[in-house]
Amino acid sequence: MDNQQWIAAAEDFAKSELSRDTTGHDWFHTDRVRNTAALIAGMEGADVLTCTIAALLHDVADEKLNTSKEAGLLKVHNWLEQHLADEERIRHIMLIIETMSFSGGGGTPMSTLEGQCVQDADRLDALGAIGIARTMVFSGAKGRPVYDPDLTPRDESLQKEYRDYSKGTAVNHFYEKLLKLKDLMNTSYGRKLAEERHDFMLLYLEQFYKEWNQGSQKLL
Repeated sequence: MDNQQWIAAAEDFAKSELSRDTTGHDWFHTDRVRNTAALIAGMEGADVLTCTIAALLHDVADEKLNTSKEAGLLKVHNWLEQHLADEERIRHIMLIIETMSFSGGGGTPMSTLEGQCVQDADRLDALGAIGIARTMVFSGAKGRPVYDPDLTPRDESLQKEYRDYSKGTAVNHFYEKLLKLKDLMNTSYGRKLAEERHDFMLLYLEQFYKEWNQGSQKLL
């Protein structure tokens, strides 16, 4: 199996696992992350193939979409062993997938350049206009309201708090995670791409509060 065949097989696997997702972790998210990861890898001198496959499979293993983190990782590892004979590359891809989650407070630092590229690409898709849309979709899927002025953002420093989707609001998620991502980018090109998306989210929040306050004023 050559590289293009391997990529095509990974695409098919990701589509089969994620095509029905309605939380913002669907195939289109994966495809964007794959393309952005390859772009950053090219700019930073990383291995594009490793970044591409890790990006394609990263949400197949996500604990939000599996019965547990271990079950998701095992699913991806089994697939890799069936399609790839390069044990070193398999270990590298699994290392990337295992450590790329935000997990409250930023997660474990990436130890390889390829991991940094994939993590940056995933974080970029949580920013800007796409990030806002995905936040609203995810919050709706988890039963979180858009906003409640009586609920303040949480200090999500622990993974247990971060994964407690029953609390908080979509807008609070900006402060709990999204607005932190710009300063957590690993690569110089990733940071460059994050700047514009970060600034757009600030403008969105400014407009959101303006409209919320206007709509909250009683005239009678």
